[in-house]
Amino acid sequence: MEICSLERWNRLCRRMGLAADAATYSDLVVAHAEKHRAYHTLDHIAACLRHLDEVRDQTERPDEIEMALWFHDAIYKPLSGTNEEDSADWAADWLAKRGAEDAVISRIVTHILNTKSHGTPESLDGQFMLDIDLSILGTPKHVYDQFEKDVRFEYRRVPKFIFRKKRAEILSGFLERNRIYATEYFYEKLETQARKNLLQAIEMLQR
Repeated sequence: MEICSLERWNRLCRRMGLAADAATYSDLVVAHAEKHRAYHTLDHIAACLRHLDEVRDQTERPDEIEMALWFHDAIYKPLSGTNEEDSADWAADWLAKRGAEDAVISRIVTHILNTKSHGTPESLDGQFMLDIDLSILGTPKHVYDQFEKDVRFEYRRVPKFIFRKKRAEILSGFLERNRIYATEYFYEKLETQARKNLLQAIEMLQR
């Protein structure tokens, strides 16, 4: 997958003043290929990076967003309540060992942790990070339908009636917002389709 290539990873590291690290790149690739994953895979990272490339010139620190995207689902266990914290810890430890500034580490960690609640961050870069992570909600119907199937696979150990109830609550929470997407770019591009997808998904879950 060219967009998730080692070359791109190394370029990111160099731009941030970090030594290229093929071993960590390999670890991230392996992590995203775990058998229990269906949506939270390297395909998701690739989609996120494509969106970032579209808005890079609108962000303040695009490389920090890119690094956060690489790590934000690095640790993913469907029934764990600390995936984001564990992923942020991995990123922070790796960055610190390579001499990244504390402020840089803090911003990247915050980007990752914000993906837990999906609230609206104060910073513009934080808003772009979350809008990118939530871009799947506004994809064409057939892509979104596969997303729901993939999520169900990841939570296949959860009984059907419990999954349906909890999933409908999560999706309804997005619909109850005034805006799903905080940035104008993603709001204009994806908001309408996202609301259509969510309404349909909730209807299917409640049948």
